[in-house]
Amino acid sequence: MLDLSFSLMDLELFLLVIVRISCFVFTAPFYSINSVPGRYKIAFSIFVAYLVYSMVLPTSELEYDSVFEYAVIVGKEAIVGLLVGLGANICTHIISFAGRIIDMEMGLSMASVMDPTTREVSTMSGLLYNYLIMLILLLSGMYQYVLRALIETYQLIPVNGAHFSLYGILNAFLDFMSQFFVIGFQICLPVFAGTMILNAILGILAKVSPQINMFAVGLQLKIFMGLAIMFITIALLPYLSDVIFKEMKVMIVSMVEAMM
Repeated sequence: MLDLSFSLMDLELFLLVIVRISCFVFTAPFYSINSVPGRYKIAFSIFVAYLVYSMVLPTSELEYDSVFEYAVIVGKEAIVGLLVGLGANICTHIISFAGRIIDMEMGLSMASVMDPTTREVSTMSGLLYNYLIMLILLLSGMYQYVLRALIETYQLIPVNGAHFSLYGILNAFLDFMSQFFVIGFQICLPVFAGTMILNAILGILAKVSPQINMFAVGLQLKIFMGLAIMFITIALLPYLSDVIFKEMKVMIVSMVEAMM
């Protein structure tokens, strides 16, 4: 006969598991897509929380004396889930940053569109690169890695076992910002170098033939060269996705270490 009885302590522990996982789902890449209804995210969080509770947390115990202390534990679990999800999510913004620079060099910075997944204004190149790299990361199983990383945090950071290090969290974000600009410029470097060479050629032609309107000619040439370079370098996207995947791993590990 199926036994569905549970104690009050089991319910309190299960609710804490839901808090950490739901905060992760609403901030992590792929899982936090705005086009997915919130009720599906909640159902997925409850399902994963049940699996985690039944497999990882059968012997965990809570110690608190008042409702306020339990609320503090809830806040700690929410922060753990948010930081782990945020550490993975901010790495995806590198692609949007590189796309903005590419469109600025090509003269398409004013042609912005609304990204339905994030509900943010994005440039066309950034949106194209974002979809392609996200597709590669999906095919490589990155969504499984980030979810598995969250589940493994229960072995390193048990319920009510988080010890936040402000210095560690700040240091992780500072290290990421340095890599943010480096990786972003690596992505847009081919287009940036091509447009710089084109500007030098147009400058020489303007001195040789001042009667030619180089502004009107250069605008079309920049767009044509930028699209041609993007087409040629499209084969480098798996390498770029691997770089972003590694940075995502580093950020998740750094966040977990700052909370141990």
